[in-house]
Order: sequence, then C-alpha cells, then structure tokens
Amino acid sequence: MPDRNQKSDSQKKQGLSADAVNPTYKPKKYGSGSKEEYIEGIKSGDRALLSRAITLIESSREDYLTLGQEIVEALLPYSGNSVRIGITGVPGVGKSTFIDALGEMLVSSGKSIAVLTVDPSSSRSGGSILGDKTRMEFLSAHPDAYVRPSPTSGTLGGVARKTREAMLLCEAAGFDIVCIETVGVGQSETVVKSMVDFFLLLMLAGAGDELQGIKRGIMEMADLIAINKADGENKQAAKRAVLEYKNALSLFPPHETGWKTPVLTCSAEYSLGISELWEKIEEFISHSRETGWFGENRRSQTKYWLHESIAHQLKQQFYSDPAIKKELSDIEKKVTAEQMSPFKAALDLVNMLGKRQ
Repeated sequence: MPDRNQKSDSQKKQGLSADAVNPTYKPKKYGSGSKEEYIEGIKSGDRALLSRAITLIESSREDYLTLGQEIVEALLPYSGNSVRIGITGVPGVGKSTFIDALGEMLVSSGKSIAVLTVDPSSSRSGGSILGDKTRMEFLSAHPDAYVRPSPTSGTLGGVARKTREAMLLCEAAGFDIVCIETVGVGQSETVVKSMVDFFLLLMLAGAGDELQGIKRGIMEMADLIAINKADGENKQAAKRAVLEYKNALSLFPPHETGWKTPVLTCSAEYSLGISELWEKIEEFISHSRETGWFGENRRSQTKYWLHESIAHQLKQQFYSDPAIKKELSDIEKKVTAEQMSPFKAALDLVNMLGKRQ
C-alpha cells in the first residue's frame, strides 16, 4: 500500500533547489504595477501577479481595493470556465491531505488546479496561521497547481469575504479546477455552497455520533459524502458509516436535478478511492449541464453575491459615517442600560444615516 508521505525522486525535484534561488531577487510590492500589467499577467498565467492581485482585493486600503476590483471587473470575460468545487468537513477529517491527493491525481492527468484555503482568524488578534500550504506538500511545489491560503477575517461561514473574487481571478489565469477548502462544519459554513458547482462533504468513521455531530442542512446540500481515512482498522467502521449516511440521506428531499447523493469511502493518505470519487464529481457536472441546472445555479449564485455585496457595502458605509460614530457610543450606553430597545436604537441610527444621504 503506497504511502503519500513517501515522495518519489521526480516529485521532490519539482520543488526549487537552493541553487535555483536568485540572491539578488527582490519581490515587488503588491500595490505596484498598472492595471494592464496585472490583467495581461494573470491572463498569461503569471502566479506572482495572480497572488499580488488577490492580496489587493483582500486589502483594507481603499486604493489597493479599488485597483483590485478594477482588475476583477476587466477579467470577468475570461472567468467562468473552471469547475468549482467546495470541500468541507469536521475538524481533523483530513481536508488538506485529501485535496493534496486529489490534486496529485488531477495534475497527473494533465489538469491544472487552484486551491483557495481559508484559515480561521483569531477573534482577539485578527491574525491567522495560514498553514495550509505546509499541509499540501505536493500541490505547493507543482507547476500546474496553485495554493492560496487566506484569513477568514471574521467572515460568517469560514469563507473569506473576497474568496469569490479570488476564484474568478484563478479562473482567468486558466486553471481547470478551483477548490475552496473551508475551515470546518457549522451552520454558517453553508455559504461555500453559494459559490461552487459541486459541494463535497468529508466525514470520519468511528469518531462517535457522526450523524449527531453534523448539521442536517450541511448534509442536505452535499452533492457527495466521502468517508475519509477508510484504511487499516477503520475499513469496517467506514463501511458501517456508509450505510448510516445512506439511510439518513434517504430521508432528505431529492436534489433539484434528480441527483442521488452518493456516499463513498476513501483514504487520502494512501490515495485510495480518490479516482472513483473524481469520476462521481465528473458525472455530477455532466448531469447538471445536461439538465440545465449548472448554468441556472451559477446565475442564481451571482445574484446572491450581488445582494451580499450590497449588504456589506451598506454596513461599511454605516459604520464609517462620522455622525454615526459620534452617536453610536451614547446609543450603546442607553441600550445596555435598558433605556432604549436595540431595535429602536438601530432604527434611529439607520434613519439618521438616510437623512444625511
């Protein structure tokens, strides 16, 4: 049984050797360069410019953000040709190892893959470890793969606020597949479903009350459930888990296209069941294209993100307004002292902003 941790000589050579490093190289600041330079560079597959453009759209600086949005807007006609896959699962299920194994299989078949991973930000410091690249050894070094970790920055659902724009940039750069890895499973994690064509849920067997440990809403939206780490002593437990999940899925409403969510087993560490799983993903994509659901789903997602963006812009405008900032502290004191209801306070503040426009 081959172990993915044992790399072949050819795989090791795909990384940069010490001799390949240019000691005089000085990276450009990500805010430098013209819009045209970014656009042409990303279209030609320049990874450095792609990374810098993603940093621009994630920035809180207004001038960087404006440039980033202009780049995304100009590259929209070149996006939309990738297969978008969302991957979520309970903490410790092996999402990063699974994506590395899936990516290894895909690039060996001639495909290119971009992976957008989302690291949880600290609620106290706002910082993130951004360690997913270290857990994807193969893809991090392969020329046909691109791994980009991003902080959640407190965004609901564990998906970075700018992940959708980053996905569009990766598509414009020519990647065949874009994977979005989320931080874990929770009620808000379903936001990933609103930006992908296929939603994969990874689970573990023999880890206790699996069915009670995951929200029904997540299972309902899954296009495929995979029981990972189905190797060694876990094989029998994985088989039992398959039956449990199939029984649970039979109680849910059918998919809009008539697709019956499959439950498979795999072992990312030993690359077992990965190709069978990918065949199911391709089967779903073909099925959704034939039924017309693929295009309809993407149009619905675009409209959803329009409204999400409106909500975000309004919130940002509200809290940055000088008059609101001045009044907010006094209003908060009245609310905490129960001299005013939160609803009435919010309504007054919103009306104040409206009168100023």
